[in-house]
Amino acid sequence: MIVGLGIDSVEIERFGHWHTYSQEKLGRFFSKKEIDYCLSSPEKSAERFAVRFAAKEAFFKALCQLYSEKNFKLLIVARNCQIVKTTYAPELSVDWQVLKTPELRALISLTHTRQTASAAVILQKL
Repeated sequence: MIVGLGIDSVEIERFGHWHTYSQEKLGRFFSKKEIDYCLSSPEKSAERFAVRFAAKEAFFKALCQLYSEKNFKLLIVARNCQIVKTTYAPELSVDWQVLKTPELRALISLTHTRQTASAAVILQKL
């Protein structure tokens, strides 16, 4: 059963200079593994940061839709979820305990053009 849906799109150009940010600054929003992956390919770092940012925003929207009474903070949610690159498709890994919510299944879809990165997140009851 679907219990939450979030979608977000961002302009990749906004992230063109993020590769110059310190690990500390990037770590406010991204995990160490996400930062390392994004920076591993300088020509793709902007689109990689952008699509991960969009995914975390989409997850935040889905979570807030489901738990409107909880008043989540975007940075707390962003720091406690990460996009995990797998062989077949990206996955969203969430620390449900820190977010103080029951565990859900988080389905994610990521895409980008040369200009825009987009993400959709569907939350399902287990």
